[in-house]
Amino acid sequence: MIAEIPYCIGCGVKLQTTAPQELGFVPASVLEKEMSSQNHELYCQRCFRLRHYNEMLPVSLTNDDFLRILTKVGQQKSLVVNVVDIFDFNGSVLASLPRFVGDNPIILVGNKVDLLPKSLKKTKIKEWLRQRAYEIGLHPVAVVLISAAKNLGIDDLLTEISDFRQDNDVCVVGVTNVGKSTLINRLVARSGGNDNLLTVSRFPGTTLDIIKLPLDDGGNLWDTPGIVQAKQLTNRLSPKELKYVQPTRELKPKTYQLNTEQTLFLGGLARFDYLNGQSKSIVVYLSNRLLIHRTKTINADQFFKRHLGELLQPPFKQNAATFAEPKRHVFKTTQKSDVVLAGLGWITIPANATVAVWTAAGVGVSIRKAMI
Repeated sequence: MIAEIPYCIGCGVKLQTTAPQELGFVPASVLEKEMSSQNHELYCQRCFRLRHYNEMLPVSLTNDDFLRILTKVGQQKSLVVNVVDIFDFNGSVLASLPRFVGDNPIILVGNKVDLLPKSLKKTKIKEWLRQRAYEIGLHPVAVVLISAAKNLGIDDLLTEISDFRQDNDVCVVGVTNVGKSTLINRLVARSGGNDNLLTVSRFPGTTLDIIKLPLDDGGNLWDTPGIVQAKQLTNRLSPKELKYVQPTRELKPKTYQLNTEQTLFLGGLARFDYLNGQSKSIVVYLSNRLLIHRTKTINADQFFKRHLGELLQPPFKQNAATFAEPKRHVFKTTQKSDVVLAGLGWITIPANATVAVWTAAGVGVSIRKAMI
């Protein structure tokens, strides 16, 4: 008999042996074998299949469940490490974070810095991040740039954590797929622990409950569930489609000289119309694998209907209906600006231009001061 059912070290849920379709399931024979061998690094079936076969099983938790778990962070004194995706800042930043974490200090961590062109100065990126954070009411005590995947900037983050922690617990928070678990694995490795402890994948919703990792001085490092941002385009894509959208290496910006009434299709996921403005360069910052097609705006509707899911992909044919009736967003610029599609990337456009962006209803589309 098993005296005490442990928790999955990969996603944080309590392990159970009776309901294969529910969270935390592990076959009883496997659990008994691992427990008898005194193995404390136990994984549920979902995390095991994710780690070894890159297969994502369905999740029954809702976003409200995730938010209720996140409120636990504000109920204790802690240093909050808020991880955002630099490539998708608008889609990954949590404007409501202060409501959940109370008066706890926040370190803003810009992950995936390795995706940005190496010519960019990190001091300018950090200041840009701080300004965008202030605009939405976030006032971080520090801004740190890292690449959890490439193990860059981790020592800088550890220094800031040491400076602001004051012996409190450290809580790592963020939306899905910003690299929280990868970062925590790096932090654990720096302290001599197992550097592959938490389940890491490109799929949203990997961590399902708060995971507590004890620190040497008696405190704890907490990994919290990623909040699902409905406005992120990536939440509407299949695992196969995600491979074309999420960059894994340094971005290679694509420059187009557009005239009035010309259109760019970003695969079949979005459409960009240059409605009015001088003939100037438009720079597109997207995954290098996503194909871009140019046409005249007057032909764009028919081109989209004829080629969605085939020439214009992703989405692939079986998911084309999700993007078949896009919503139109119009922007007029007074300065050099980025038009941002949450989860996809951004397009830098000149001042005094009018543009329209089309994508699936509910996907976040916004404009901001140009990052580059």
